[in-house]
Amino acid sequence: MTHPLQNAEEIKKFFHKYQEAFEEKLLAEAVNVKDKIDEILAIGNIDLVTNAHTVVGYIIEGQEEELIQFAKKEGIAWATHSIELSFKLEWVQAIRRTIWTFLQQYNDATLNKVAFDFFSMEKDINTRVDAFLNTFFISYSTYKDSLILAHRQMVENLSVPIIPINTSVSILPLIGSMDSFRTSVIEEKVLTEVGISRIHTLIMDLSGIADMEPEVIHRLMKIIDGTGMMGCKTVITGLRAEVVRKMIHLGLSFDPKTKTLGTLQQALKEYLIS
Repeated sequence: MTHPLQNAEEIKKFFHKYQEAFEEKLLAEAVNVKDKIDEILAIGNIDLVTNAHTVVGYIIEGQEEELIQFAKKEGIAWATHSIELSFKLEWVQAIRRTIWTFLQQYNDATLNKVAFDFFSMEKDINTRVDAFLNTFFISYSTYKDSLILAHRQMVENLSVPIIPINTSVSILPLIGSMDSFRTSVIEEKVLTEVGISRIHTLIMDLSGIADMEPEVIHRLMKIIDGTGMMGCKTVITGLRAEVVRKMIHLGLSFDPKTKTLGTLQQALKEYLIS
C-alpha cells in the first residue's frame, strides 16, 4: 500500500505557492518539448503543464492507483494522435528533475528543520515516476497495436471486396498494387467466402491492376485452381496488355477451364442473363 511523502501537506503547499516558478523550471529542463507544448495541445488536447501538476500531486500524496490510471489515459491519448514518444520521455524526466529541485528548495526554506529521510524519499519518488513512465509506454504500445490491427483488418476487408450478385455469382474487383501480402489476404478471403457462401461463379475483375510481378501471377493462378477444387468456376475479366505480355514471356496461361472476358460488363451480361 502506498503512502504520502514525508510532510506531504507542507510540500504540496510549497509547490502550490511557487507554481509559476515550478513551471518555469520545468520548461527550462524540457528543452525540446517547450516549443511543442502548444502544438501538442492543438493536436491531442493534451495540456502538458496542467498534466505535470496532476502527476506531481499524485506522487506527493502517494496516490498510486490514480497515477497509474492517469498514465494509461495519457498513453492512449498519445497513441491516438501519434505524438512523438521522445517528447513524453523528455517531459517526464524533466518533471523528475524539477521535483527534486523544489524539494531541495523546500528543505532550504525550512532551514533544514525537517528531518528528511532522503533515502526513503528517493525510493518513493523515483519508483512512482518510473511506474508512471512504464505504465504510459505499455498503454501507448498496447493501444497503438490495437489501432494498427484494426487498420490492417479494415484494409484487408477493403482490398478483397467480394460482392454477391445473386445466390451463386459474386464479383471480386481488384484495384491497385498487388504484392505477396495482398495475394495472401486474397487467398484466405476468397477460399473462405467460396466455402461459406457456396459461390458457383466468381468473376475476378483485374481491370484495376496495371501490372503484377511473376510471383503474384503464380499465386493468383493457384488461388484460381483452389476455387476450382471447391467447385467454383472463376471468370477473369479486364486483363491489361501489360499483364498478358508478362504472362506470355513467362510461358504462363490460365487453366483451360478458366474463362476470360474483355470487360466486367460482358461477364455481368452473360452470367446475369443465364
